[in-house]
Amino acid sequence: MSADVRATRSKAKRARPDPNQPELVGLIWRPKQYQFRLRVGDVIRLEKHLCRVVRVNECAAVILMNRPVRDFKTRFDKPVRFQPPPSLVRICSNSDVEILNRTERRPA
Repeated sequence: MSADVRATRSKAKRARPDPNQPELVGLIWRPKQYQFRLRVGDVIRLEKHLCRVVRVNECAAVILMNRPVRDFKTRFDKPVRFQPPPSLVRICSNSDVEILNRTERRPA
């Protein structure tokens, strides 16, 4: 008997249901329609700042948080003002934060 025939027979043997094990009937797993509270593109308020959600997965949501404009004077009394780049912050994807731009969908 060749190795291929033996491998197919052992796979067929494993595929048969065990007669000693009761059969599970009616067990259907359906994922939720919206698995996470936050979604990409949401605008939220976090620590009095407006933030945009960039990426969401099961463990974290990555948001862009704008930094405040910096105003200061140089040694020669010339005023300087610049906007630093936004910072990336990771929060829980199920965080209880205020979502500002989401509208409720009506069931069809």
